[in-house]
Amino acid sequence: MNKSSNLQNSLMLAPLIGASDSLVKALGLMVVFLCVSSLFGLGMSALRPRLAGQARLGASVLLSATLTGCAVLAAQAWAFELQQQLALYLGLIAVQCVVLEQQDFFQRPVRLRFIGLFCLLLVILGALREALGSGSIGHRLPWLLGMNDVDWPGWVLSAQGGLHLLTFAPGGFILLGLLLAARQAWAVSSTSHRPPSRK
Repeated sequence: MNKSSNLQNSLMLAPLIGASDSLVKALGLMVVFLCVSSLFGLGMSALRPRLAGQARLGASVLLSATLTGCAVLAAQAWAFELQQQLALYLGLIAVQCVVLEQQDFFQRPVRLRFIGLFCLLLVILGALREALGSGSIGHRLPWLLGMNDVDWPGWVLSAQGGLHLLTFAPGGFILLGLLLAARQAWAVSSTSHRPPSRK
């Protein structure tokens, strides 16, 4: 693992943990991330052959900042409360796009798998942290539909609430670690149960 991939992964970790304390925040960040990264990839594919070196870097910074700024304004107009909850993490999308572009990420076919896995993990963490941490799921889901004045309680799973630690960042790290450990254990057990190959 090189330094640039460490930077890329650490930039993805901040919104993954910070914005996944509820399902609505995870879904909101996922929608904005998909829109901005898709438009950024399309824009840079048109600009990349015409630019080189510092000009390419400057264009990627300008394009990512413009797209992210437009996404923040659209989120403010559509769901102001949700945008306020996600404001810090929305700005990181621009930085992430620039870092990924410098690694030629948008030119590789693996990019769709990486973006899909990030979005899937974001939604799974958001649903699990809200369900296990507050005892309900889908609280304030109408924010995604632009209904900011509706305070819908969501689906209550436990009247007593849940393990509130999971709604905080340390709980997010713990749950992410448990999910990664479960994935690793499943991968090891599935390879150990394979029949031996015949020679």
